[in-house]
Amino acid sequence: MITILLVDDHALVRSGYRMIVDAQPDMTAVGEAADGEAGLELARRTRPDVVLMDLHMPVLDGVEATRRIVAELPDTKVLVLSTFDLDEHVVDALRAGASGFLPKDISPEELVEAVRVVRRGESAVAARLLTRLIGTFVRAPRTKPGKAPPALAALTEREHEILTLIARGRSNAEIAAGLQVSPSTVKNHVTKMFAKLGVRDRAQAVIIAYETGVVTPGLGTEY
Repeated sequence: MITILLVDDHALVRSGYRMIVDAQPDMTAVGEAADGEAGLELARRTRPDVVLMDLHMPVLDGVEATRRIVAELPDTKVLVLSTFDLDEHVVDALRAGASGFLPKDISPEELVEAVRVVRRGESAVAARLLTRLIGTFVRAPRTKPGKAPPALAALTEREHEILTLIARGRSNAEIAAGLQVSPSTVKNHVTKMFAKLGVRDRAQAVIIAYETGVVTPGLGTEY
């Protein structure tokens, strides 16, 4: 049974989430909170498998609440939902350790599947949406260019290539087909790449790829 905590400052939204969650045979809502601070306290008490987290809330916003929950409860996954598809705070939430981001206008079926995905330890960020989000964010002027982590140089040529393709929104299956290798081979490369970069999932890997110039928004990538 996947236990889920609902954190959103709108009671109607929380009620909707609860109805969807409790209708699933493998899920149950263990609590609700109307702000990030209350959500953090409730997470400490209930230790849920997944937190559905709003971004813009009073007292403590979703980004800081996510950061604290991930730091204190490493087994708890945070899935951020926002009304704004291209909200730069989503990037901050992913940096803070959120396992994914979804817009609030998704279908109940998509929400349920995303919960299951993040519970498995994977990222639940729609590839095209993530690419658009990061691309928009990194176009903003910066005082100095992003600094590549030393680990980037430790990537093999193939790992670097796969990082580029992930940042372009390719799934493992698409990468495997394009490179004419098996999906398991791609998965092994991805796992090693994540370990070298010190990231938890595809979302954080994409952020590094864009901010360090591995890929440039708007430019296509060929296999």
